[in-house]
Amino acid sequence: MTLLLVCLIIALGLLGAPLFAVLGSLALLGFYSEGTTFAVIGIEFYKLTQQPILITLPLFTFAGYLMAEARTADRLVGVARAALGWLPGGLAVVALLTCAFFGTFTGVSGVAIIAIGGLLFPILIKELYPERFSLGLLTSSAKIGLLFPPSIPLILYGIVYALSMQSTPEAMARGVFDIGTFFIAGIVPGLFLVLVVGGYCMFVGQRSNVPRLPFHGKELLSALWKAKWEVPIPFVLLGLIYGGIITLAEAAAVTALYVLIIEVFVYRDLKFFRDVPRIVRESTVLVGAIFLILAISLSLTAFFVEAEIAQKIFEAMKDYIQSPLTFLLVLNVFLLIVGALMDIFSAIVVVLPLVAVVATQFGINPYHLGIIFLVNLEIGYLTPPVGMNLFIASFRFGKPVVTLYWAVLPFIALLILCLLVITYVPALTVGSLELILDLLGREASPALSL
Repeated sequence: MTLLLVCLIIALGLLGAPLFAVLGSLALLGFYSEGTTFAVIGIEFYKLTQQPILITLPLFTFAGYLMAEARTADRLVGVARAALGWLPGGLAVVALLTCAFFGTFTGVSGVAIIAIGGLLFPILIKELYPERFSLGLLTSSAKIGLLFPPSIPLILYGIVYALSMQSTPEAMARGVFDIGTFFIAGIVPGLFLVLVVGGYCMFVGQRSNVPRLPFHGKELLSALWKAKWEVPIPFVLLGLIYGGIITLAEAAAVTALYVLIIEVFVYRDLKFFRDVPRIVRESTVLVGAIFLILAISLSLTAFFVEAEIAQKIFEAMKDYIQSPLTFLLVLNVFLLIVGALMDIFSAIVVVLPLVAVVATQFGINPYHLGIIFLVNLEIGYLTPPVGMNLFIASFRFGKPVVTLYWAVLPFIALLILCLLVITYVPALTVGSLELILDLLGREASPALSL
């Protein structure tokens, strides 16, 4: 009967039942089958509310939505074009960096595609870039920014990882998973992705004989002056956090207030009474959905811990997978499929609790696992036939979704190549993280020794 009910709940999910209802039903069924009181669910909700880092999600999301609605994209494109237009493929690199910037602050690639795609796509075509390449670039670029702080998926991953592991025996040996340290862990792999995709942009620009813009220092200074209130945001933010001046939660509040002031009262791109309430509503709807799924999924995670589901999965896998390298290969394939079928926030809260425990059993470093996890989900958003970015881009650019399939294939190939390097060269993540921590004079987390 229990198995029949599980199949029924999953079937309802496939037919369109809300994800939180599916997860909650599975949690209730699991606790009932184990004879555990449903009060556990309330305890998990309470644990979630005690996470001080939780407040950063709505604040950073609000700041990102404000910049997406304002003319920030225009000003950043102006700066990047003045600085990089002289390169072969300079405008394509500009598009890559601008989309990545917005992907960093919103965590939702659809925002970047809709806000920036309409601005840059006609410019790329006018500058003689191939249409298929332009479509693929704008569809792919936003997710590259997910590895840079203060990315919402980075923060959410840290919250879910910490909560899902705190009740396991492995947590004692691993030490505290620090979200601030995880921010640093994503910088070098993120730059690696940008360099690889940027190199491809330069190759296409050179091959297509795209005209370059001569470099003029006055134009660059003029563009920087127009964007002087926005360009320093990520650098000042990181300086304040890692300088020990403010906490991450305080940094989120400062960022949201600062962006609100400059976009409404300095640049005056937005009207306080007309635009801000709408933006608050849109960003809150996104964060509210994340919170609801997160709270319910933690209840299901509590059942997994009580029933030792992850340990049973590990024991079953040991007969077929003995090497951590083989496990990582299987994990990559699994996560690519998950990323194509689920949005990144749902994938993190649903899949991570099980993957984290099994990965720890194989001795995978938690920060390394986090970067692998997020890069896979980035690629999943682009994977035909159902990658979410493909449908958003199809709607935004008015192109058949099959056209987008072909457009993103070169970028998928590049990103998978990068994923393999990130996966099997852990020094790119863990080694660079230790080096940066040494330069900052910070002590390494015990988790780095795994």
